[in-house]
Amino acid sequence: MATKPELISSENPKGMTPVVKTVVRFAMGIVFMFGWYIIIYGHLTPGGGFAGGTILACGYVLLTLAFGKEVALAKMSDRAASIIDNSCAFLFVAVPLVGMAFGYFFLNFPPHGKPFDLVSAGVIPLYNILIGLKVTSSLFAIFLALSIFGRFVSKLVEEAEEEE
Repeated sequence: MATKPELISSENPKGMTPVVKTVVRFAMGIVFMFGWYIIIYGHLTPGGGFAGGTILACGYVLLTLAFGKEVALAKMSDRAASIIDNSCAFLFVAVPLVGMAFGYFFLNFPPHGKPFDLVSAGVIPLYNILIGLKVTSSLFAIFLALSIFGRFVSKLVEEAEEEE
């Protein structure tokens, strides 16, 4: 889903200052590239699905803090986060079941390449991608839920103070 240009402009009153928005606009590409790098090369280097997913989720949180929730929800809505989260959990269980068709649960059934090549670890890169997407969507959904809950609680506190 494309973000409306007026939402990411520096003149948009929601979010932070134009300086922060400019820096975040520059940094977002780097954050997302690094997160995907960690996920995809997780079977060859330190990192993997959880670490890369956390980096990607931090990118969405940074986007939310700099531009406001409308921009972040235009990139990934809470419904999309829930669908991605549940789909990745299902696929994480489905892939071992496919391995079971070849003889064993969690069997590493794809052909293996040469060591230290990108396609050298069978299903492990697939698991990293699934976990990375699941962690990204889960952490972003948790951030959205906590921010909504925080707003709800602050309204209740304001109403209680007005009654006193």
